[in-house]
Amino acid sequence: MSSIISSSELKNISSENLIILDARAGKDMRQNYLERHIKGARFVDLDNDLAEIGGDAAFGGRHPLPAVEKFAETLADLGIPEGFHIVIYDDKNGANAAARAWWMLKAFGFEKVQVLDGGMQAAEKEGIEFSSGEEIFEKAPFIKKDQWILPVISLESVECELMNNSSTVIDVRDAYRYRGESEPIDLVAGHIPGAVNIPFSENLDENGNFLKPEVLKEKYLKRLQGKPGHLIIHCGSGVTACHTILALDYAGFSIPDLYVGSWSEWSRREGKEIAKDI
Repeated sequence: MSSIISSSELKNISSENLIILDARAGKDMRQNYLERHIKGARFVDLDNDLAEIGGDAAFGGRHPLPAVEKFAETLADLGIPEGFHIVIYDDKNGANAAARAWWMLKAFGFEKVQVLDGGMQAAEKEGIEFSSGEEIFEKAPFIKKDQWILPVISLESVECELMNNSSTVIDVRDAYRYRGESEPIDLVAGHIPGAVNIPFSENLDENGNFLKPEVLKEKYLKRLQGKPGHLIIHCGSGVTACHTILALDYAGFSIPDLYVGSWSEWSRREGKEIAKDI
């Protein structure tokens, strides 16, 4: 199953085993969901459901992964049982939190997981039915899992991989943040020394839709030519990094390592070198 689904494909699905998740993130998104969402969609919260935010971002970053057991409780609360087809959308074509939810569901063991290409806006243009208020659904059985099944990597391992030139670390933040011109979210501007910059926005075309798989594949093969084949993806806090992981999977690449702590962890950790290209 492709990791991306079009709005026309979603509109024509009639399966009873379909669950739609609204993963819009940011200020007032819960209220925005209550005011208007795709009919039947269940709201998943970035800060509370897709992360376990701690007291010190220097250890784990701004959006650390929750424990697998806690995510299993979230899935039960959202009424998501094993074997169901999950489609996720946000209003930034996956970059808000839909791609993070996709990664976590895949890492938990779900196979039929897709992100809606074009997000909420595409659903509106397609004429998919919308609704408001709370959706009614039953709690699902608890699914016991011991660990994430997709690869994650620690700050120390990222540092070791770069030192040994055994991995390519991709920073998916906007170029001005990577270069260190300014930093709108974290405390220090710059990037991890040795990381290369391929902004996640380059995964999309001029209309805001994902590039075709073959175009994505050609683009990344060209950009990564001559570099170590093992990939580590990071961003500011481990959220938009999942957008590039999603794009790579869509293009037919193996799913790379996710550095969850990302720049928010590295830039706060005492003694870590910071590079700038100004």
